[in-house]
Amino acid sequence: MPVTKDLLGLLACPVDKGPLLYDAERDALYNPRLRRRYPIVDGIPYLLADQAETVGSSDHLRILARTTPDGVNDVPARH
Repeated sequence: MPVTKDLLGLLACPVDKGPLLYDAERDALYNPRLRRRYPIVDGIPYLLADQAETVGSSDHLRILARTTPDGVNDVPARH
């Protein structure tokens, strides 16, 4: 289930409390400042620090390149 920009406006990283980006390709929420990705499982964001995975440089650049200014990734989610 894609995340809307309205929902993104309500969600925050549990570690630095900053805004998140939506990575539709991975169906996850992403914090570019900490390079941490939070999974979305069955439409539910798992915003737990111990559930996040660290993102490498190539994935970081891919996410930023495909994210629109409103924080939503422009690639449809894989099903």
